[in-house]
Amino acid sequence: MGAAERGVIAAGHPLTAQAGARVLREGGNAVDAAVGAMLTSFVAEQLLTGLGAGGYMLVAGAGEQPTLLDFFVQAPTNRRLAGSRHEDEENPLAELRAVDVSFGDAAQVFHIGPASCGVYGTPAGVCEAMRRWGSVPLQELAAPAAKLARQGVEVNKGQAYIAKILADLLTSTPECAALWAPAGHVLEEGELLCNPELAEALERLGKEGAAPFYRGDIAAAVCDWLRAHGGALCGENLAGYEAVEREPVSVRYRDREVLTNPPPSAGGTLLAYALALLDRGPAPPRLSDVVRAMAAAQVRRTPEFVERLSEEGFLARFLAKNLGSTTHIAVLDAQGRACSVTASNGEGSGVVVPGTGIHLNNVMGEQDLNPLGFHRHPAGRRMPSMMAPSVVMRDGEVELVLGSAGSNRIRSALLQTIVGVVDYGLGASEAVQAPRVHFEDGTLYAEPGIDLGELLGPRSPADALDAETVRFHELNLFFGGVQAVLRRGDAIDGAGDPRRGGVAVRA
Repeated sequence: MGAAERGVIAAGHPLTAQAGARVLREGGNAVDAAVGAMLTSFVAEQLLTGLGAGGYMLVAGAGEQPTLLDFFVQAPTNRRLAGSRHEDEENPLAELRAVDVSFGDAAQVFHIGPASCGVYGTPAGVCEAMRRWGSVPLQELAAPAAKLARQGVEVNKGQAYIAKILADLLTSTPECAALWAPAGHVLEEGELLCNPELAEALERLGKEGAAPFYRGDIAAAVCDWLRAHGGALCGENLAGYEAVEREPVSVRYRDREVLTNPPPSAGGTLLAYALALLDRGPAPPRLSDVVRAMAAAQVRRTPEFVERLSEEGFLARFLAKNLGSTTHIAVLDAQGRACSVTASNGEGSGVVVPGTGIHLNNVMGEQDLNPLGFHRHPAGRRMPSMMAPSVVMRDGEVELVLGSAGSNRIRSALLQTIVGVVDYGLGASEAVQAPRVHFEDGTLYAEPGIDLGELLGPRSPADALDAETVRFHELNLFFGGVQAVLRRGDAIDGAGDPRRGGVAVRA
């Protein structure tokens, strides 16, 4: 992919990328394109994102003050607190339901149900992004997505695989099963996913903005349904929600500046820490150096780290002292403006609210985001996400726009992609498609193509860390889903991650 007249977008689904590219062709900027793509992803990637999800958007370049828009999921009222005024003897808080999800060579446990639902942020995030940076009416951006939801989306190979591994979740409630298993089996490749109620919700977002979702009838429907089924989310939680602008983390790496997600997100802070460690060593780093940086970041993710993320000035103190399901959209327009947006529904809670078409998140049941235990976060606190939409700047201009899906694997996927581009001079496709490793909790995971020789011998990282090794037999979505756009000179190159069906489209 060479020079692009209007820009390039990379996303996790062909329809998502095409929607953003169409906005660019029609004169929209990077944020317009990203929002248009987001709205389409709510339809085409309903297993990963939606109106009941949360996320982050990073905007930089073309003279824009780098800004991180935080619209991630927020903790609801804790109804288990003794004496809470939100206690409800008739509708007690339901227990979380554990479901096993197998990635083939590795497995993960997720927790779903009404008690797993946090305060969603995507409607607020979409509207605030358009107010702040948009140039196209939101109603125009929402209309194609609503049409798609009404007529249906053909399930592609990537979405069919995700649906298969999430089958227990998708059939956990009658409402979710009606959407995802209308004929008695979970939708397979080539079958049609229709959600006319979601179409109506998208149209209302375009016409009325976020108000119905936080203070109006949609908010009431969500809260009434959850309360009747043991959820914690209430009207007060939704009414008090706002998208928040933050100053991005900025860390030097070689002769670049890397901008990423600041606290209270954990992912950007740990990515910045790993890059700072590598920047101290020779370039290019060996694979063993990268694994050691991953391990060092993992060690720093202590209960104290998670608890203190929301403190003022935590990032500066941390760096000075220490040096699911998700989808990402990366856009770079012709003016050099970058928009990097990551959104997540967790794995989804299995709760589809009747009359709205909205599948609510299960962020309060994500073990990766609740290392201190479930329902420990006070009401109103943003959850400590691993998501880290990022931009690499060189000489004051955007060089690389990227982000990833993949829970705890996000930071390792982004770290290896940045190293590939900056240290090894790889193009976008080469860097995104390169085999990956990930270190976590004493286990080293590796895709085929990784030379494990320097990682497994005496005095190697695996030996020093006493790590077990899990070798995957093929590239796998377990290792994330990086979407990236790279500018070198006048040429713009984009890459979608094949692990999650990603594509790049030139406008």
